Amino acid sequence: MIRCLVIDDEPLALDVLTDYIRKIPELTLIADTTNAIEGLAMVQRGEIDLVFLDVQMPELSGIQFLKIINGQCDVILTTAYPEYALDGYDLNVIDYLLKPIAFERFKKAVLKVLNNSTHNTETATNTSNFIFVKSEYKIHRIDLADILYIEGLKDYISIYTPTNRIITLQNMKKMEETLPSSAFIRVHKSYIVALDKVECIERGKITIHNKVIPIGDTFREDFFKCIEAKKG
Repeated sequence: MIRCLVIDDEPLALDVLTDYIRKIPELTLIADTTNAIEGLAMVQRGEIDLVFLDVQMPELSGIQFLKIINGQCDVILTTAYPEYALDGYDLNVIDYLLKPIAFERFKKAVLKVLNNSTHNTETATNTSNFIFVKSEYKIHRIDLADILYIEGLKDYISIYTPTNRIITLQNMKKMEETLPSSAFIRVHKSYIVALDKVECIERGKITIHNKVIPIGDTFREDFFKCIEAKKG
């Protein structure tokens, strides 16, 4: 079964593609979204085998998306602009669908994925050692090994490294889902910490890089179970 994600800033296009996916037994729809950054996080978590990707989107173009994921999953481009085809093929997309997309043409593209000898669902277990986040007008690559802790404030989060603080429009739940649970844990409604950066735990508080972080009652049991499991 090939796990699919549809990314398009046009709701009508999402409806068409999700309907097509449901008609093909070998495909299963994991999610559809108008938010390319949200879709990028799903790919980086290894949840997706195939993306149906629009080219022209406001936050992150399809071409930029392709360059970031760098072959982590298969991609079929969808767009109303044929001039983007060459860029897509240069980045090894499986196929290029020109809107409006007929179902027969869609099936032909999917068949290429099914017959692709390099396609292997084991890629779904791949994990990245970095994430990309948007801050103002830039997209930042952040190595997971550099993250000390993450602080949330309403719809924004601050990602702290030893040398930098990056603020991005995202909520804590989505960031928690993006990060590998083996390396990061939520300890408070407003904090996620990197386990290997914890320097001291005392009186219900954690010290990381001179920052004292409270442990919330809701998260206390899971946190200390995790610490116990990592004791030598």
